[in-house]
Amino acid sequence: MESREAGIERLYPKITGRMSARYYYLIQLRKQLERVISLYVRNSPHQLLADYGCGNKPYEPLFKPFVEQYIGLDLAYNTKADVVVDPAGIIDMPEESVGFVLSTQVLEHVEDPKAYLKEAHRILEKEGKLILSTHGYWMFHPDPTDFWRWTSTGLKKIVTEAGFEVVYFEGILGRSAMGLQLFQDGLLFKLPKPLRFILSLILQPLIIFFDKIITAKSRNEDACTFVLVAKKV
Repeated sequence: MESREAGIERLYPKITGRMSARYYYLIQLRKQLERVISLYVRNSPHQLLADYGCGNKPYEPLFKPFVEQYIGLDLAYNTKADVVVDPAGIIDMPEESVGFVLSTQVLEHVEDPKAYLKEAHRILEKEGKLILSTHGYWMFHPDPTDFWRWTSTGLKKIVTEAGFEVVYFEGILGRSAMGLQLFQDGLLFKLPKPLRFILSLILQPLIIFFDKIITAKSRNEDACTFVLVAKKV
């Protein structure tokens, strides 16, 4: 499991740091979450947030100032979790007990996404909101498993079928930018560690250029990661 320091580095990556290969992507993910906070969390009457599959809680510093309580949910092996999720995916919390469920880069790792979303729906209050990010295109990255990738329409469909109304949907890194990211990653892990930074330093500016100029208009349909907010209905 990542250390707390690694979580902060993920939140605020540096082009010269160990997250350099994810530099632009991680910044865009953080900015999307900050926008979601501004639109849906900052002035909300809902004050309890559950981080569902919390890991080392890398996004707690963003959300915690705007909620009364930030609750980490995860499997028993995660000592940072405040509430345990059992192996069958059942959360040890009553129905309609939280105003927000946060799920960042978790859905692709769970064996049964429908059951996962159903539990998120169960613990949310009426009109509560699911804040979720997961992958469209991305390299295989088991932690400890890796099962799913989503199209924009497929992700909206499974979330809607779980009893939600999608009210916000944005993509990060469009097709050509993500193609470069995958190209970088295809070479990166075959290189000695001292050379990985050099490759990232060359390709990250190209990824930024292609994302801002070439694929900006289409990334909500075709992207490496989607960020959505969905209201319980």
